[in-house]
Amino acid sequence: MAERRNKLEIIYDILKSIQDKRGMIKPTHLLYKSNLSHDGMKRYIDELKTNSMLMEAEDPKSGNKMFTITEKGCKFLEEYRKVVEFTNSFGF
Repeated sequence: MAERRNKLEIIYDILKSIQDKRGMIKPTHLLYKSNLSHDGMKRYIDELKTNSMLMEAEDPKSGNKMFTITEKGCKFLEEYRKVVEFTNSFGF
């Protein structure tokens, strides 16, 4: 059985999903990509908004709600990758 993701891995997956979509993603697409329940995703989104790692925005073309990654969110992704590479280099 696969190991459960920890909180940092879930945050990484959410932010990475947004970044992979050129920094802007629809809520439904994020729900599918993050592999969370609606309530679970909402809790993480609220926390990420509180910590200024993502923002809610309106798509200029369609007017639909979108999530965008902030500079702070991009910085988290960069630093998280460094930590994972470091721990992997020691076999953890």
